[in-house]
Amino acid sequence: MAHGDITHIDIPVGDTQAARTFYSGLFGWDIAEVPGFEGYPMWRAPNQISGGGLAPRDASFTTPRSYVEVDSIDDTLAQVSSLGGKVLMGKSQISPTSWWAIFEDLDGNQLGLYEGVTSAE
Repeated sequence: MAHGDITHIDIPVGDTQAARTFYSGLFGWDIAEVPGFEGYPMWRAPNQISGGGLAPRDASFTTPRSYVEVDSIDDTLAQVSSLGGKVLMGKSQISPTSWWAIFEDLDGNQLGLYEGVTSAE
């Protein structure tokens, strides 16, 4: 994917098994846990391009969050701040080759950033 592409969508859920049954039945999503990401089942749409995760719901995560791929999280977070947005979570490692961050736009919408490559093998 390229800089600016939406690469992942997290959906907050309270009951992971019920959510798996609901979304696989409703949309035909393939939902599975990936080794190393236990407790965070990931979904893939039938087009084999769209995907995301069923993330545990908590007080700070109550609505779906899209993640945008960027060339540099550090540069993008600097732009977020200079354009009036707010960094909610700085760059954090997912794997040795991938990172994420969260920011809030001018209207209070939360979006995630993704940089790198995550191997599911």
